[in-house]
Amino acid sequence: MLNGYFQGERVGSGTHLWRFSEAVKAGEMTQEDFLQAEQSMSRSSGTCNTMGTASTMASMAEALGMALSGNAAIPAVDSRRRVLAQLSGRRIVQMVKDDLKPSDIMTRVAFENAIRTNAAIGGSTNAVIHLLAIAGRIGVDLTLDDWDRFGRDVPTIVNLMPSGEYLMEEFFYAGGLPVVLKRLGEAGLLHKDALTVSGGALWDEVKDVRNWNENVIFPEGKALAASGGIVVLKGNLAPNGAVLKPSAASPHLMVHRGRAVVFEDIDDYKAKINDEALDIDETCIMVLKNCGPRGYPGMAEVGNMGLPPKVLRKGITDMVRISDARMSGTAYGTVILHAAPEAAAGGPLAVVRTGDMIALDVHARSLTLEVSDVELAERLAAWRPVHQPVSTGYIWLHQQHVGGADTGADLDFLKGCRGSAVGRESH
Repeated sequence: MLNGYFQGERVGSGTHLWRFSEAVKAGEMTQEDFLQAEQSMSRSSGTCNTMGTASTMASMAEALGMALSGNAAIPAVDSRRRVLAQLSGRRIVQMVKDDLKPSDIMTRVAFENAIRTNAAIGGSTNAVIHLLAIAGRIGVDLTLDDWDRFGRDVPTIVNLMPSGEYLMEEFFYAGGLPVVLKRLGEAGLLHKDALTVSGGALWDEVKDVRNWNENVIFPEGKALAASGGIVVLKGNLAPNGAVLKPSAASPHLMVHRGRAVVFEDIDDYKAKINDEALDIDETCIMVLKNCGPRGYPGMAEVGNMGLPPKVLRKGITDMVRISDARMSGTAYGTVILHAAPEAAAGGPLAVVRTGDMIALDVHARSLTLEVSDVELAERLAAWRPVHQPVSTGYIWLHQQHVGGADTGADLDFLKGCRGSAVGRESH
């Protein structure tokens, strides 16, 4: 969508929705102004104008080589979007004639390029699940640990909300994703010979582009976050991993120890969060269970839990939050997501109790529930599902076959069913 503006301020869809809704709860914004702001942030057709999940995945498609160069950032209503659509249609016909297949393009090195690109743009945590699922379908060996390994030392250089200041329209005018890819290549962080749908190498597509606005796409030596890649946290609370987006988190909460305040599911959260009697302050850690792939079911975007009004009224804008859910790419904060195994599958998250102490150390990549191994084992042995399992229909099918967030939350019978994975089996 085109940029949004409200009362002289640039506003981003999603990102400002969260901020303004918190301001209403804190008594800092009227409901009338909130509704006016909502109209101001969605001025045209198109996806979210922040670096949300849609813009992130458009960037991932381009970084993977699966979209024509420059595709990711063109505004929906810009005439150049139609031009590129026509060029894409022409190109895919020629790809069929040339027998150039997606499995020829989406190789291991392409996924490594995409992971590093996600770090550079401050992309959505949802990209983790999507790329793991895509790789799983086509038989590329990609793991959650790869996200930390390849993204760890990549700086975030795109100054877009929710991590930064600008919006996608300005990103396009600055040169878009080709400029980012060029920067990665110059820093030795890009597989330059990766094949794209153009039929040529990725580097040939971007090597001659220019950065037209260094306030939007930072030059060498400047970054929003020196280490912008998705952080993968592990520990007894999430043995299979959980993720955090450091470019959108609060530096002072990167190392934190707090008392857990537990919500058994999203309905429990909604029933309690506005209660002035809720025993919670800004030092606590909010824990939300049963919102993962199997648990909700479907893993909705509820992980960026809004803070309690009584905390917001203190001027506090962030707390550590942990769940097995997802969150919108437009959201921000020190939010730990995709905890695996999820609560509904009997993961350790399921047995966290209000009052437990939890320790987070992002630098050490650790997430620890401070109970003894013996007590944790006893709790897990006594655990029973909060919700009765469904015995028929598509929900049953989903719950029986969906994998964890750490492997892409895909259905097990769809793994290895496409592209090079099928080709290997047929030979």
